Amino acid sequence: MFLCPPEWLKGIYMNSPAMVVFRKELKDATRSPFTLLLVLGLAAVIILSLAVASIEFHSKVADYQRYIHALKAAGGSVANLPPTFFALQLLRSSVEYLEIIGAIVAVVMGYGLIAKEKNRGTIRLLFSRPVTGAELAGGKLLAVAVIWGVVLALLALVIFAALGVIGGAALSGVEVAKLLIALSLSWLYLFAWSAGAIALAGGTRRLGTALIAGLVIWLVVVLIIPQIGDTMDPDNQVPGGLFKSLQVNKAHEKAVLAHFTGYESTRNLLEETSLSKRFERAGFAYLGVKEEFNQRSLGYIWNNQWANVAWLAGVSALAAILALIVNSKRRLLRKE
Repeated sequence: MFLCPPEWLKGIYMNSPAMVVFRKELKDATRSPFTLLLVLGLAAVIILSLAVASIEFHSKVADYQRYIHALKAAGGSVANLPPTFFALQLLRSSVEYLEIIGAIVAVVMGYGLIAKEKNRGTIRLLFSRPVTGAELAGGKLLAVAVIWGVVLALLALVIFAALGVIGGAALSGVEVAKLLIALSLSWLYLFAWSAGAIALAGGTRRLGTALIAGLVIWLVVVLIIPQIGDTMDPDNQVPGGLFKSLQVNKAHEKAVLAHFTGYESTRNLLEETSLSKRFERAGFAYLGVKEEFNQRSLGYIWNNQWANVAWLAGVSALAAILALIVNSKRRLLRKE
């Protein structure tokens, strides 16, 4: 009885145009093979990346054991420490797949929510009812938010199972919290792309133009800008890192980079214009992919990454606001 919502709240849920659109989109998503393929595809990619990362780690351990055996046989002493296993670091490739593949799937998903109404000619039918453009877009945005939430919740279960079965790792409470935060950042990132695609599809007269614009933005933000930034980083030009290959410690590395502050500032500023790079930096920090943040407290990571998290949240909110504004009743009918 206590869990039953009051009548006025049930009335809002049942009769609000935005909620009607929301329920309709959820029903369509459960019946669509696209949703099933999305979950299965991302799950397969994550499992494959975890398997590859786990095999690579065990290969390093085997190489180390052979090195130790040969060193002892030659009468030498052990100087290097064995490779250390950190379960969350196995998710590096998973973050990169969500960053690249997830973004383009999110664009197609958001675009499709508006495109199907225009292709079916149901825009005028929808607006023959007492519904506004903001309510139409709001219902679709809410549906996108829930769909991505469910998809990432299912992926979380896949990750927990894969880490246990493939990686042989049991996560601590802090590691579980870091993983959940990383998945929350993934939700912000993917929702931003879907909301932006909804805004593009509603704001252009031709659907083909909206799709091309979305793909061009994806190409620039996800591939071109990060690639330019990585190319400008001298440490990425040598396998394993330039400074590590030269056995330069962190203090000397910072001293060297101090002579190139202008160059580093330009490269960093370029990368910070990319939503994908912001997502990658925050995700890698919470998963401990970057050694600087590995085994650090949540407070320490937040103090270093709050700007990236705020940027992700701000872009997601801005994309949603644009979708609500652009998909006005008058604009959609005029474009029809």
